[in-house]
Amino acid sequence: MSNQLNGHDPSTDGRPGDHQNGEQNGHPSSPSAASDSTATEKVTPAVHTRPTGLKQAGTMEDKRTVDLDDYFSGPLDPTKHSKLPYFMRLHGSILPSLIVPMVFIAGWATAITIIHEKYNKLAVDSLLLTVLGFVVGLSLSFRSSTAYERYAEGRKFWAQMTLHSRNLARIIWIHTNEREGEDGKDDLLGKLSAINLILGFCQAVKHKLRHEIEADYADLEPLIDHLDTFAKRVHSLDSSATEYNRILSNRSKFQTWGDKIGLPFCESNPQKSIKVARKQGKHHGNLPFEIMNYLSAYFEHCIQNTTLKSPCWQSQVSSSITAMVDAYGGCERVLGTPLPVAYNIAISQITWLYVLVLPFQLCAKLSWSAIPGTIVAAYIILGIAAIGREIENPFGRDVNDLDLDRYCTSLQLDLNVLTSSPPPEAGGWLKAPANAPLWPYSLCSYNSWKVRPEAQIRRALVERVDHQSVRVADLGDSAKRVEGNHGDV
Repeated sequence: MSNQLNGHDPSTDGRPGDHQNGEQNGHPSSPSAASDSTATEKVTPAVHTRPTGLKQAGTMEDKRTVDLDDYFSGPLDPTKHSKLPYFMRLHGSILPSLIVPMVFIAGWATAITIIHEKYNKLAVDSLLLTVLGFVVGLSLSFRSSTAYERYAEGRKFWAQMTLHSRNLARIIWIHTNEREGEDGKDDLLGKLSAINLILGFCQAVKHKLRHEIEADYADLEPLIDHLDTFAKRVHSLDSSATEYNRILSNRSKFQTWGDKIGLPFCESNPQKSIKVARKQGKHHGNLPFEIMNYLSAYFEHCIQNTTLKSPCWQSQVSSSITAMVDAYGGCERVLGTPLPVAYNIAISQITWLYVLVLPFQLCAKLSWSAIPGTIVAAYIILGIAAIGREIENPFGRDVNDLDLDRYCTSLQLDLNVLTSSPPPEAGGWLKAPANAPLWPYSLCSYNSWKVRPEAQIRRALVERVDHQSVRVADLGDSAKRVEGNHGDV
């Protein structure tokens, strides 16, 4: 559906359909226009996504189907609710990625226990594991705390970016004036274009953090295709979108599922596209920063033509732009400064050493029960380490990563709602019949109170304080919807 909304035919080669290149997109349906439009292909991120579309309510298509590739990929959809208790859930669990390590640990514990019981005693003193256990606990605590700190920082930076994006769009839409006549049309279209750049900035940041360096993604190109950027300049030298996506996603089933069940040599390189571009001598630039330069130029244009002449709002614009760029820089800092590799190697070696030595202590006291005991202890220790490894980069596509797509979609909806109606005039909504200024003391409207003496209004305000216990239908349960009384009462 998203491809159709963007004016593209959802075909396998990613090229726009010929029937959608005409008047519907505001372009003349001439042969030359058709040939120009088909020269550009849309690059979509090289991940498996289930096609979506509008479905008729009440049909069998409304039933959700289980796709294992989607089930073990992310991020999690917060609108879906599972009724299973947490200890029985798999979606979002690190259990799938521990299948291979746990199989290895089970085989190792079994071998040690058999040798101990049948051939030669292999037990060690518990003092060794007591010392190792203290070190492992400190290591895992440090690993988990640093990983979650990065996760929380990433969410804070995106919240900051969203907050200031909304604020910047509000200033553009409400406080940037529209002149009379034809200039007013230019101002209106300019405001819409600038608001689109705000969304384009967030979309570009999302792709940048995921190491997707191109500019012709389906959710980004329509917003910035008119800008002159480094990513757009090298686009003519790039391979087609189909070939580009095929190279990035050219992985066998063994590699795909090996990555999900914990085989390290099956993990893909998230910076593969950057590596390929570097080998080809291409420089895609810093697209979010370039977009912000164009947005800053728009505000300079508004200041020059006096459509944004209030110093207060000019200062607010500067502050919001600075905060958005600062949030982007913070996200880059989180992405670009992971836990030093020496720590990762040392923590991994310490935890695995502890787990491998564990059967030597348990087999003496638990006999054959040492096998399940080792498996349980290994799952706890390796599971905590795996959680830290998964959330260390919160901007990826793991199940527990931040849902950047949802954040951008939510921002897009907010901006569309903002621009769906003209800037509100205060006189219109203040004098509306449903406006009850003294609610809940009185449901009388604005106009009803306006004809009364000011002394009466002041007295009513005092009485409203003394009548806080005025009963309003179902006020105790704010979740209930009621038939309200509107207008004068």
